[in-house]
Amino acid sequence: MLIRPARTEDAPAIAAIYGHYVHHTAITFSTVQPTADHYREQIRQGIYPFLVCENADELLGFAYAGGFRPHDAYRWDVELTIYLRPGQEGRRLGDRLLRPLLALLRRQGFLTAYSCVTLPNPRSVGLHKRLGFTELGVFPRTGYKLGQWRDVVWLSLPLGRFDGEPAEPVAFAGLPPAEISALLSQAEDAIP
Repeated sequence: MLIRPARTEDAPAIAAIYGHYVHHTAITFSTVQPTADHYREQIRQGIYPFLVCENADELLGFAYAGGFRPHDAYRWDVELTIYLRPGQEGRRLGDRLLRPLLALLRRQGFLTAYSCVTLPNPRSVGLHKRLGFTELGVFPRTGYKLGQWRDVVWLSLPLGRFDGEPAEPVAFAGLPPAEISALLSQAEDAIP
């Protein structure tokens, strides 16, 4: 099993994994499946890390970070996304994807990671709490999908220190490939 940065050729498999959740679950509030081109562009931008987990050339899941809010003062904050191919739950793939993602974000200079999880989703909430996220609050009846109103919980994890003026975050594409590989290996070694 390999955790690596996503490549543009991964986009169709990423879109297919996410499409399952769009069409069959309330885990995402999206009702229209993004295209492979959408993911290709996201990977190409190179601002935030976008990781995949593969086994024998089969994509088992993906995780990435994105901007939290559009205003400049939020540029040290990221929102995380993680999805696994159906049937891959319970194999600690979430840990294997999120730990290196968080390590890369720390190296880039981001200071807070946020996740928004549709409830109920004990696996996802448990994963985030295992990694040190704390619950900020539940937003009741936030989205309507598949015939009912859904609550979401917001969780956060500090990634750095909040003393003084922060340095500007570095783009993922600006990190040396050897450093990315080292951070991926170190995060993999830290999984219990």
